Order: sequence, then C-alpha cells, then structure tokens
Amino acid sequence: MTKVQIPYRHEKGGHCGSGALRDLTEWAEIGWESEYLDEGLVFALGGALDFCYVRSPQLTPQTYLVGRGGDLEQDYLTRVGAKFVVRTTDDPDVGWAFVTDEVDKGRPVMVWADIGELPYLRVRLHMSRHDIVIVGYDDEERVAHVVDNDRDTTQLVPYDNLRRARSSVGFPTPTRHTTYHVDWPDHVPDLRPIASDALGASAAVVRGDAAGAPLLHVEAAEVGSSGLKGVQAFAEDLRSWSTSFDDEDLTAALFGLGAFIEMAGTGGGLFRTLQAQGCQTIADLLNDAATADAAAAARDASEAWSALAAAATNADTPLRSRSLAAAEVAAMLPETEVRLVGALERASRSLGASTRR
Repeated sequence: MTKVQIPYRHEKGGHCGSGALRDLTEWAEIGWESEYLDEGLVFALGGALDFCYVRSPQLTPQTYLVGRGGDLEQDYLTRVGAKFVVRTTDDPDVGWAFVTDEVDKGRPVMVWADIGELPYLRVRLHMSRHDIVIVGYDDEERVAHVVDNDRDTTQLVPYDNLRRARSSVGFPTPTRHTTYHVDWPDHVPDLRPIASDALGASAAVVRGDAAGAPLLHVEAAEVGSSGLKGVQAFAEDLRSWSTSFDDEDLTAALFGLGAFIEMAGTGGGLFRTLQAQGCQTIADLLNDAATADAAAAARDASEAWSALAAAATNADTPLRSRSLAAAEVAAMLPETEVRLVGALERASRSLGASTRR
C-alpha cells in the first residue's frame, strides 16, 4: 500500500483557478520582485476576464452569469513559460494514474472536480469545472489529500467521492478526469510584456474583438450573450424578470444572481475584485500609472456588481420590488464595463510601449 504526501503551502483563495495556480507557482519557487505572490496577479496574468449571460428553462435557476472565460489556467501557464499537457479520459483507473504518476514524482497536480461530489464543501449545486490540487494519497485509508481554494487546510477525500467528482457529467461540462501535467520553468519571464499581453487579451475578449473560450454553452437559450454586448443584454433582460418569472423562479433567479456575483468562487464582484488586485500589483511593481488607473476601473466595476448582488438579495424588499430595484442598479453596469475595458486597453498599450523602448 502506498502513502504519499507532498509538503505544500496553501492559502485560501477567492477563485479555484487562480487560487490553485497561486499556490502551485509558489510551490515551484518562482515569482517576480515581490516577496509575496498574490492571487490577483495570477488572475490578471491569466487574461481571462469576461462576461457571459444565459437565460434558459433548461437551467435551475433559469439564469446564469459568469465573469471569466475558459482559458485562464492554460493562458496563465503559457505566459509564465510553463510546459504543460491537459489530459482527459473516461476511464477512472487511467484518470487516477494521471494523478499518482505526478504525485509519486513529488509534484502536486491540478485537476477538475465537481463541487457537488466533494464531501467537505457540503453543497447541493453541481459545478464540474472546479480546480483542486491533489498533494498526496493513502491507499490504506483510501483517501486523497486535496487542497481547495475554499478551505484553509488540506482535506481528506475518500477515493470513491473523488472518483465521482472527477467523472461527473454535470453542469457546465463533463469533468473527464481532466488533469494538468505541468513542467514549471526555473524562473518567470519579464513581467511587463506578459502583463501587457494579458490585460490586452482580457480587454479584447470583453469588447468582442477576440473570441475567448466560454465556460458555458446552452443550446436554444432564450437569451445568451457575452462581453460588453452580454452585459447590455443582461441589464435589459433583468428588467423583464419581474413579469416573466413566477414567484418561485424569480426568488431563485435573484438569489442566484447574488451567488454568481459574490459567492460562486468569484473572489467578489464577479471576478472584478481579483482583476483590480492584479492590476494594482502590476502597477506597483512596474510603476505604471495607466495600470493603476485600470485597477481603479476594475474596483469600480467590482463595486457596481456587488451593489447589484446586494439589491437582488435584500430580503427587506418585497420580491417584485426587489427585482425592479436590481434592474435599476444593473442599468449602470454597461457603462461601467465599457470604462473598465478602455482602462485595460490603455494599460496594455502603456506596458507594451515601455517594453519596446
């Protein structure tokens, strides 16, 4: 019987992807000038800020929104110079071998898991693209040592639970035992050019100038849009919720709105808080005023999204009035997001111009 546990420092994070990558980057002993690698910097360097809104009777609740794209993990690893392979399989034994092969080499491994099958999270919701890091396993006790951004300490997850979590066919996509095999570089590249590229990539996707990998696609959705157009479509559609949903569906949609913005591993403010933190770190390390302005714009966007979450979940307001109040707050979001995109574009150009000097 094999028992392995890799020494691994962990910090609770705001988002599963950027939190896992922050820990892994520190484990690899690489970073920039700062002695501390913050999660916001990792998120910003992923270049995956986005927005997607879907309304469909196929969903429960019938509305869903997300503030990041699907390429955060891969694009961050690429920008920092890591060599990696993302492996998938429908064979659980092969999928487990993906993990043990890495852990046996002393390398923690990031995988996808469905939150609804992870016993320590105690949630009913199923979400299959949750990043966790496996840092050990014990064949005698039949448990894996799992690090999760949502918990302060390493969790012991029974093999059977982990197998179900890694073979989920639930929302938004099958997990297929997805495993990241990463060869980390000995040192990170210069921050300025990769930050310029990442901020420009986020701006391009949200503006609609580039196609990012979506986290969700629903066939025959009644409403479905992304980027700045998606923010506008969402704000307009929210005005109809009070008349198009019955009490049960409206209650679920408004509660879901608060959860998707603040509670669903977004780091707060629909990922805009993490973006602000990352931009501020870049600005401080590189002394770049335009990137500091982008941090301020991201903070404004975060506060605007958080204000919407608060309005949508204000239990002191009657249900239909609450929906209308939320719609009034949401009406301000399109312009706020336009300002954020413009600030990210200017920051990208500023960093890029400095690189070319």
